[in-house]
Amino acid sequence: MTTMPADTATDIFSYRKYWAQRFGVTPMLPMSREEMDQLGWDVCDIILVTGDAYIDHPSFGMALIGRLLEAQGFRVGILSQPNWTDCEDFYRLGRPNLFFGVTGGNMDSMVNRYTADRKIRSNDAYTADCAAGKRPDRAVTVYAHRCREAYNDAPIIIGGIEASLRRIAHYDYWSDKVRRSVLLDAKADLLVYGNAERQIVEIAHRLANGENITELRFIRGTVHVCPQIPDGWTIKDSSSIDNPGPLQPPTDPYRQEPGCQDRPEQANVIRLENITNLQRRARTVIRLPAYEQVRDDPVLYAHASRVMHGETNPGNARTLLQRHGARDIWINPPPIPLTTREMDSVFDLPYSRLPHPDYGNANIPAFEMIQHSVNILRGCFGGCTFCSITEHEGRIIQNRSEKSILREIEAIRDTSPNFTGHISDLGGPTANMYRLACKDKKIEQACRRPSCVYPGICSNLNTNHQPLIRLYRKARALPGIKKIFIASGLRYDLAVESPEYVKELVTHHVGGYLKIAPEHTETGPLSKMMKPGMGTYDRFKQMFDKYSREAGKEQYLIPYFIAAHPGTTDQDMLNLALWLKHNGFRADQVQAFLPSPMSIATAMYHSGKDTLHKVRRRSDDTIAIPKGIKQRRLHKAFLRYHDPANWPLLRAALKAMGRGDLIGNGKRHLIPSFQPKGTADAEKRQPAGKTSRSQRFRTQQTHGTGRTRKKAGRQAKNGIRRK
Repeated sequence: MTTMPADTATDIFSYRKYWAQRFGVTPMLPMSREEMDQLGWDVCDIILVTGDAYIDHPSFGMALIGRLLEAQGFRVGILSQPNWTDCEDFYRLGRPNLFFGVTGGNMDSMVNRYTADRKIRSNDAYTADCAAGKRPDRAVTVYAHRCREAYNDAPIIIGGIEASLRRIAHYDYWSDKVRRSVLLDAKADLLVYGNAERQIVEIAHRLANGENITELRFIRGTVHVCPQIPDGWTIKDSSSIDNPGPLQPPTDPYRQEPGCQDRPEQANVIRLENITNLQRRARTVIRLPAYEQVRDDPVLYAHASRVMHGETNPGNARTLLQRHGARDIWINPPPIPLTTREMDSVFDLPYSRLPHPDYGNANIPAFEMIQHSVNILRGCFGGCTFCSITEHEGRIIQNRSEKSILREIEAIRDTSPNFTGHISDLGGPTANMYRLACKDKKIEQACRRPSCVYPGICSNLNTNHQPLIRLYRKARALPGIKKIFIASGLRYDLAVESPEYVKELVTHHVGGYLKIAPEHTETGPLSKMMKPGMGTYDRFKQMFDKYSREAGKEQYLIPYFIAAHPGTTDQDMLNLALWLKHNGFRADQVQAFLPSPMSIATAMYHSGKDTLHKVRRRSDDTIAIPKGIKQRRLHKAFLRYHDPANWPLLRAALKAMGRGDLIGNGKRHLIPSFQPKGTADAEKRQPAGKTSRSQRFRTQQTHGTGRTRKKAGRQAKNGIRRK
């Protein structure tokens, strides 16, 4: 085995193309045997199975991976939302020459189907006409089993966000227990995590060259079953929580070690030692607590989560090992991020940018939302503990070039049948991290901080927004472009570092209101989220209001908050409700914390420990965890303090908290003492998964589909009340 240096990787477009390239580029990747016959194919080299409707657009993972593999010369077929109750649909395209690639879709199948209160959603935005029930629970596992039943000898590779977030033993919110790695549950041969372009291209070419799937080991960004520890590897045992040991004697801070220039005979020795240490580190594997241990011990689960999150930087991450019964799973370090050249080439592939013709005129909401949006970057260094972007895409920003982005905007303008001159978004996981990175590559590769912006912005982080400002100006100057909206989430603590950017954004790219996410007002929850305090929000709001006035526009900020996040007390939610009332906000849609697999906040939720700090068994280390359904509903009710359906619950809570003084009919009161006739339980008024009128309004405003600015301002000022 050879170890690839942490800062180099093979260009994904440098491989010699597979012989099937002679068939050329397909108008759409085939979904049926009839389409294969029209293309002159007798077989597919690779079949991708997905829980989403097939939309040939780079925002949909299967389309992007499919077109990328096609560009490598392979014949790629798509099994979209197959019937999983038997194997019939899995015979549709025959047996693939190389492998099945299986994903649940752009969203985790459990998040897609269930609300944070574990209620079944009534629709699916990634399915034609929003039809629910087109994918199974735990879709990756179910699809992989059907592939194995249909063709027992075909290699199966699982990936996508559902597999990424379940690559090790993980807490599963929906069953309220710790589950095994999905690699084992799915009985797959290999798991790829992250966006996976780099590893999937290598895997495809190596299989095409005759290697067996069992030989594909030590590929970054992959997980496999490990029969035995390879020779030459050192195991670092982190399967237990360290007990306090004797203190080391304090180091003299004024002691000066002689430099290499003072001891030239030692210089070469020191360099050789550094090289040896790097090689030793590259051959070190960290043993996590076994599945059985973390299943039965929430504190050990928290410890394993902390260790795992410390190994997410591709520049210094080490291999992980976790025992499951009699087998070990081997988790290779994250893949090297794509270069700008590679990103451009991936997004420049010949996507039709349309749903497959089989769907006819069906409405697919996810497509409607992104068909005129452009992804300009990947990754996020914010490190929000409740978010899964870092675990999936990483915290190193991967950027496209200006030319590639502008080409895509022109392609939308020239080819989209219903384009009206409005680009709905130029963004990514975070709108304003374009070309932001560590000032020093060596520091970036050595860094082990979970966030570059918490508790404050790192002094080594470049916060220059000029490249993004130039991009905005060039994009809106293109002929035929009337308006470009920024709909992706904005990191406002970075934005305030560049008043020029805020002015550019507010003057040209806001459609009446701008959504941002302070998430909370109180220090306790914010410290567990790794989010900035409200002082930064106030600074951004001052800038936003100032530049809106200067532009002669009536525009409003819409803040979003999370209820029931780990570390949140009832008092915290009361304080947030008072802040909302004081500032005149009436939130219509509220978000309750959903413990997604493998996130830091989920480890807190399951264990009651703050995993941002060293995990100990002491009882005084526990944090507040709103777990019970009654408390979670109460926290949501505080966010919607203005809804009469919540008043009985809030009255009881306020009295129990000794804050009965907030019940009354005056302006200083939070809720009134009377109950209007006909008001019912809030859970009955808004069925799970139903899109409210104001939510549709938000989407329409974001995409510029016809609401007037005056109405946008009036609704935003009133907190977007339910009509």
